[in-house]
Amino acid sequence: MGDTLEFNNIHTEVKGSWNDGRLRFGKQSVVYKSHKTGKVDSIPAPELSAAQWRRVCLGHGIKLATSSGDVYRYDGFRDTDFEKISAFFKANYKVELAEKDMCVKGWNWGTAKFTGSLLSFDVSDSPVFEIPLSSVSQCATGKNEVTVEFHQNDDAEVSLMEVRFYVPPNTGDDGSDPVEAFAQNVLSKADVIQATGDGVCVFKELQCLTPRGRYDIRIYPSFLHLHGKTFDYKIPYNTVLRLFLLPHKDQRQMFFVISLDPPIKQGQTRYHFLILLFSKDEELSLALNMSEDEVQKRYEGKLSKNMSGPLYEIVSRVMKALVNRKITVPGNFKGHSGSQCITCAYKASSGLLYPLERGFIYVHKPPVHLRFEEISCVNFARGTTTTRSFDFEIETKQNNQYTFSNIEREEYGKLFDFVNAKKLNIKNRGFKEGMKGADGYSDSDEDQHDAYLERMKEEGKIREEGDGSDGSEGDSDESFNPGEEDDDVAEEYDSNASESDSEADVADSEDEGKKKKPEKKPKKVVKEKKERKPRKEKKVKDPGAPKRPMSAYMLWLNANRERIKSENPGISVTEISKKAGEMWKQLGKDRKEEWDRKAEEAKKQYEKAMKQYRESGGGAAASVTKEKKKKGGKVEAKKKSGGEKETKKESVNESFKSKEFISSEESSSESEHDRGSKLKASEEEEAASTPASSEESGSD
Repeated sequence: MGDTLEFNNIHTEVKGSWNDGRLRFGKQSVVYKSHKTGKVDSIPAPELSAAQWRRVCLGHGIKLATSSGDVYRYDGFRDTDFEKISAFFKANYKVELAEKDMCVKGWNWGTAKFTGSLLSFDVSDSPVFEIPLSSVSQCATGKNEVTVEFHQNDDAEVSLMEVRFYVPPNTGDDGSDPVEAFAQNVLSKADVIQATGDGVCVFKELQCLTPRGRYDIRIYPSFLHLHGKTFDYKIPYNTVLRLFLLPHKDQRQMFFVISLDPPIKQGQTRYHFLILLFSKDEELSLALNMSEDEVQKRYEGKLSKNMSGPLYEIVSRVMKALVNRKITVPGNFKGHSGSQCITCAYKASSGLLYPLERGFIYVHKPPVHLRFEEISCVNFARGTTTTRSFDFEIETKQNNQYTFSNIEREEYGKLFDFVNAKKLNIKNRGFKEGMKGADGYSDSDEDQHDAYLERMKEEGKIREEGDGSDGSEGDSDESFNPGEEDDDVAEEYDSNASESDSEADVADSEDEGKKKKPEKKPKKVVKEKKERKPRKEKKVKDPGAPKRPMSAYMLWLNANRERIKSENPGISVTEISKKAGEMWKQLGKDRKEEWDRKAEEAKKQYEKAMKQYRESGGGAAASVTKEKKKKGGKVEAKKKSGGEKETKKESVNESFKSKEFISSEESSSESEHDRGSKLKASEEEEAASTPASSEESGSD
């Protein structure tokens, strides 16, 4: 057997809420670390006096009792863990792990037993429920009953408010009141804050940033009392998680931060941090309200009866001794200006971000403390307002994101080196290592999947394959591909230019810059007016032509669209596309191959149907019309012998013709013949009246 046993996802109850963490049994101690707060509870092995194995709601649990009267309960074990834990306890702790069953009879009449800091309600020597007395906030007595009230935890969805015990009258001769005796047993171990007697010391008019105001701080042996003009707060020392002493950027002030769990409350406002601001120049001489022997005996040399020095040092020293916690200070990080913090903005307020040895803390509105072990990744993003700054984003394992913005560009190298040295996962590391300065910042959105873009790519790929084998009309989805539209614009300029004789001359000329200014004006007018002409024709489709096949992604989307809607009620069309893109990206290779086969079969059926459609004569009229549109202008240009000015006017007038006129011109052979005879007659007249110079300039 190894030296240690470790178990993950072990739960412990804290004021009505389950907190998970990691439990380790070692030869020297039992250590439990909470995942939520990072708080570590350590039980020395020599102090263990008893251990019980019980079946509870979350599998199996262990109840550990110490010689000092403390009780610890941990749940979340499996049935198979009993044998190895029992053997480990025998070998290392010399403690027998006894099995104890809970009573499930449902009786409400039993015996109340006080064992250390635990109240156990038993029926037939089996516990029905247990109440940690540290969770009790108040105890009230009646004639024959005792009411026990509990502290409330904001993390608990359902909270127990109170429990009432009926205590029958005592028939003994000792004369003691059983109700008062019961209440005294509860209050002796309960977490009831009562300010009785004088405190250890008092600090007058300290500036407090959170909660805001000036408070008198009275130090008591078991709690801290903040007394202000409007509000009072009583903070038990067992709710203090960490202490921070942070120098201000101006090097003239100091922050003293007290992290609290659970937080202090004022109405609906929760204060997870108590932040005090001190001036370095402020001095204080303090005398504790205790004798020298009591100070030495209780605090073991950590404090002395008479102390003097800077105010922030005295306060931090007293708090460290009473809370019995280490004080965290900034590590080796140095910013661009030489300070140990970075000026930035979080949400709507500006503050200071302190990179610590094991995390980050932001002061002060609102305060944020992030430990490295709860950070999943960090990201350096480009500033939203100016390139002179950047944003520092932190994502936690609980999918919470914190963005510290408006950080000066000069701080980038220092912060990046610090994060890299702490081996944190940098989300956009590839962009940072090859770039310097503000150009190195990129947004994290580049890594996100764009379902709409993927769809356009798939449709564009199919359209390109179809255009290679088919010269007929376009598909209805062509407007979704920007690349196809650009190609169409280039073609429409070419076809429009060939319809008029003068435009063909200008486009084919090698020295276009030497043309006269009047000749350029019709070109611009014609292009602007004829821009939309092919787009109108493009919308006219042959209703008898087979429809193009869909891609594998679109086939899968059509088959799963209703399922996505049912699983996500109220989802919008754009959200369906985004959700489908994510699901398609996570789809297995085998499933994608299945839809690829379906898409290939649909493509083969389309090609077969298209072949039959062409053999039956379908699509011929459209191809002839398209060929006439491309070649008609050049054929007419060769037949002409002159008349440049007249054709320019006609081309300008043609740009204002309606869609009906264009379609009748291309579809009616009679109107085309009549127009050809009229055009020939006008050419003969122009040939007789046009000078030779104009003919030469208009010839090819």
